[in-house]
Amino acid sequence: MDFVGNISQLLARVIVLFTAISVHELAHGFVAYKLGDPTAKYAGRLSLNPLSHLDPWGAICMVLFGFGWAKPVPVNPMYFKDRKKDNALVALAGPLSNIFLAFASTVLTALYFNFVLVKVPNFLTEFGYIVLIQLAVVNIGFAVFNLIPFPPLDGSKILGAFLSYENYSKLLMYERFGFPILMLLSLTGVLGRILNIFISPLYSGWLWLLNTLINLFS
Repeated sequence: MDFVGNISQLLARVIVLFTAISVHELAHGFVAYKLGDPTAKYAGRLSLNPLSHLDPWGAICMVLFGFGWAKPVPVNPMYFKDRKKDNALVALAGPLSNIFLAFASTVLTALYFNFVLVKVPNFLTEFGYIVLIQLAVVNIGFAVFNLIPFPPLDGSKILGAFLSYENYSKLLMYERFGFPILMLLSLTGVLGRILNIFISPLYSGWLWLLNTLINLFS
């Protein structure tokens, strides 16, 4: 790939990652707010502005290595009526928002392909197509990754709704070791192989859906 192609791929990746992160974190904060916790609102986190959610080092790692982190949305379970259940709902909101965004961008990709890219093929329309494709792909990966039931990922909080308070407390004891362990697994390729078990069939289904929609809208 030439220099311009590399730059356009990198720029598309940055746009997509910032979008996925912003939607994911906003979903956490919004659901927490609806469940009675105003902490995220007061912290200015009910926003689609990526600058409100980005951790500088986490963003750099995400762009360069495909693994990183955002600033956690502040949540105070003391406001919740049912702490375990509501905490799980807040956690689930993030991956669900990514799944919705992946589906929406797939529909937009099919429409864009038929009504924009085919009719006006140039550098700008091709770049827009790359962004939409990556938006679907990255959000699928985001959802699967965050559903891993390992602290501090969302999946561990969702799992907590089905555990006793004692066992959930034991699970949270490992939260401070979570990111170093996940980073190590990512750099050694172990995390990628584990995720690929779940992501590959989802990608296959996504490609089938995309091609079906392209043919439907053509």
